[in-house]
Amino acid sequence: QVDLVESGGGLVQAGDSLRLSCTTPGDMFSVLDMAWFRQAPGKEREPVGAIFWQGTSVRQPDAMRGRFIISRDNDKNMLYLQMNNLRSEDTAVYYCAAGIDKYMTGPFSPGNYDYWGQGTQVTVSA
Repeated sequence: QVDLVESGGGLVQAGDSLRLSCTTPGDMFSVLDMAWFRQAPGKEREPVGAIFWQGTSVRQPDAMRGRFIISRDNDKNMLYLQMNNLRSEDTAVYYCAAGIDKYMTGPFSPGNYDYWGQGTQVTVSA
């Protein structure tokens, strides 16, 4: 079992930046493909982006490119989501997800991932 913990969410104003983090205390972090998803009230969970286990490649839906930057530091067991120029429509619970061999087999499908964090709330006010 891999326990993922997100942090960094909060209340910000439109145009602000925020960096989310995700970590696990286990030894599996450096071999896990990982991803960020978000779920707004009344909407389905949607992918923000995914990152290869080595951190050498990123996949994102076109709508998520530009303002959302995914990175990881395997030496620190940390996954990051840098969020820039936030808008009110970015308000959602942001989730960290992980699994082995997911990046090339369905990185944008929530059901493809084995491990999930509890989420961190991001609220963007006008």
